[in-house]
Amino acid sequence: MGRVLVVDDEKKMTVILKGALEEEGHTVDTALSGKEALAKLKSGPPYHFVLTDLKMSAVDGLEVLRQTKTVSPETEVVLMTAYADAKTAVEAMKGGAYDYIVKPFELDEIVLMAAKVMERHDLLRENLDLREALGEARGLGGIVGASEAMKNVFTLAAKVAATDATVLITGESGTGKDLLARAIHFHSTRGDRPYVKVSCGAVPETLLESELFGHEKGAFTGAHKSKQGRFETANGGTVFLDEIGEIPPGTQVKLLQVLQEKSFVRLGGTKTTHVDVRIIAATNRDLAKAMKEGAFREDLFYRLNVFPIHVPPLSERPDDVPLLIEAVLKKHGHAPDKITPDALAVLCSHSFPGNVRELENLLERALILTGDEAIGSEHFPSLGGADRSPSEDPGKAGMNLNKLERGMIMRALEKAEGNKSRAARLLGITRRALYSKMETHGIPIAWKADE
Repeated sequence: MGRVLVVDDEKKMTVILKGALEEEGHTVDTALSGKEALAKLKSGPPYHFVLTDLKMSAVDGLEVLRQTKTVSPETEVVLMTAYADAKTAVEAMKGGAYDYIVKPFELDEIVLMAAKVMERHDLLRENLDLREALGEARGLGGIVGASEAMKNVFTLAAKVAATDATVLITGESGTGKDLLARAIHFHSTRGDRPYVKVSCGAVPETLLESELFGHEKGAFTGAHKSKQGRFETANGGTVFLDEIGEIPPGTQVKLLQVLQEKSFVRLGGTKTTHVDVRIIAATNRDLAKAMKEGAFREDLFYRLNVFPIHVPPLSERPDDVPLLIEAVLKKHGHAPDKITPDALAVLCSHSFPGNVRELENLLERALILTGDEAIGSEHFPSLGGADRSPSEDPGKAGMNLNKLERGMIMRALEKAEGNKSRAARLLGITRRALYSKMETHGIPIAWKADE
């Protein structure tokens, strides 16, 4: 939740708004004049959101807006007024106001406005973090590769990034389609606008339409408030539709309308909403085969397939494996010599059916096992790595299998900062199996990273 400043010369109004916003989890300060608001803006940490009355004596809402944008450009400002007119609205929006609301209004409108502001703030923050992260590794936008196959991918991506064309990225699971989509967005003219990802296969079919296009209050059971969809959230930026092949037929029709007309109607609504978004889609499915089977619309496929880019599997670019290993080690704070030559040889000879994701998981698991030691071939037994010390007697070292397993679990939990799902993935077991082993070894299920 966010830090909010409510500004109004009517104390009753500030009390009501403060209460409504605090119920939603926001931290709220109030000011009874524009002058008091400016003092608070300059004296403390920046606010996420300033809600200010327009008509106030001495320092009015427009001045609060101007000063807010000078002190904290990332802070969003919404103006309230009972004197709505086109001229004032235009002036406010030119000054950088997020929105404009006319008194009297329902408290739900303010609550929804605050939620939209925070969603936008979180997206922009996430995008900034991603841009910083994507610039760290070699290749295009953090995608590592020096093979001819990947150079071709980089060339295509760089060319299409400079346009607004719709892109369809194909490739096996784990090849980095998501990372490529982000790179295209951040190297485009929309790079400073929202990048919104939707995992179509992860959202239940009954909720996908609402997730993409939003819904009106009462559109279905449980729709207590109107909700903005991901296309509205991404307005001006890019929507990345991952696993596009999983979209059900009914939603495909509505998506086709967005591609053709840049407009849609919210679920349960009647008003047409227009958006300016770029669409990048990705799939590991054979969409041509899905079309023949009637599972994917032909007209939608051709609308999406304006500029196709195929990301090759790791098995077709073995020369990139050493570069990827170096990048993963660097990501976790280790130098290239953290891995021994024999371990490197084992990894380079593997076909990697799980692609880059499999490689990263193998290395993360090895880092848990090694601690301060170097990664050797023995840390990849599933790939045929040699046992480090078959002649050693574990008893002489004061070790036994239970101690080793408990230690591995504890290191995985620490590495995952207490996240059981991630710890289970690092260990190569299911979450249920991890819970069972934690119980066996007397590790509390509610274990936290600081314990």
